[in-house]
Amino acid sequence: METKHVLVAGATGYLGQYLVKELLKRNHHVRVLIRKESQKALFEGVTDFFIGEITQVETLMGICENIDWVFSSIGITRQKDGMTYMDVDYQGNLNLLNLAKKSSVESFLYVSALGGDQLRQLKIFEAKEKFVDALKVSGLDYTVMRPNGFFSDMKDFLNMGKNGTVYLFGHGNYKLNPIAGADLAEICVDAIATDTTEVLVGGPDMLSQNELAALALKAWGQDINIVHLPDWIRRFVIWMVRRCTSSKTYGPIEFFMTLMAFDNIAPTYGTKRLKDFFKEEAEREK
Repeated sequence: METKHVLVAGATGYLGQYLVKELLKRNHHVRVLIRKESQKALFEGVTDFFIGEITQVETLMGICENIDWVFSSIGITRQKDGMTYMDVDYQGNLNLLNLAKKSSVESFLYVSALGGDQLRQLKIFEAKEKFVDALKVSGLDYTVMRPNGFFSDMKDFLNMGKNGTVYLFGHGNYKLNPIAGADLAEICVDAIATDTTEVLVGGPDMLSQNELAALALKAWGQDINIVHLPDWIRRFVIWMVRRCTSSKTYGPIEFFMTLMAFDNIAPTYGTKRLKDFFKEEAEREK
């Protein structure tokens, strides 16, 4: 494959670090967007760093010069620094897209989420999908990745399992197949290289919430102890946080609790197993 000059934004996150490794493995030249000098230590083999703030466009001038591909997994799950989803997931990515359009960028890959286009009423997806809309009419070749969850997102179950009990809403039979960051990074690079416009992607293991909870408990050597709470509690919590808190507080809560109420299944890719991830994480903490 022809060597490309690639910018990775969101490189310090779970997926971003795997993207950098995968691109280097395929002998591409990688430029990494970081916020501060100390973050250079996160990346072995990278020599091209750009220090800037995605929400402050004046700090990004020149970021896309001599870049062929842009990968962005920029986004916030739990909001901090006073930033909103619109500030980061939408406007931050739009700042990057506008600069890409002014340079010689060929293609832009953005990581949204499975079902985001059908769940725009959720604050997190409202911002992500507004950016997807802008990307589609940008004139650049583009790819929208739609994973249904990362292994790292499943650590809430693992953390509950450490204490010996996992709490679920309803019957716990809804299924999902989250994907490992390393597997998803491979698929992202394959997709942008073949001009694929949208990819729905999940991991190889189709698990019910009950099965996922059991894996989390087994990783700690705990007995299987799963408590099923009535689903009205989930709905009531969503109603309460929307009514009584700001979007900065309720955004991640409504996101996770909404997605627990239906199957979240995507086409299967990759080889890495969630049970191995749980085992490794548990061993690291013991």
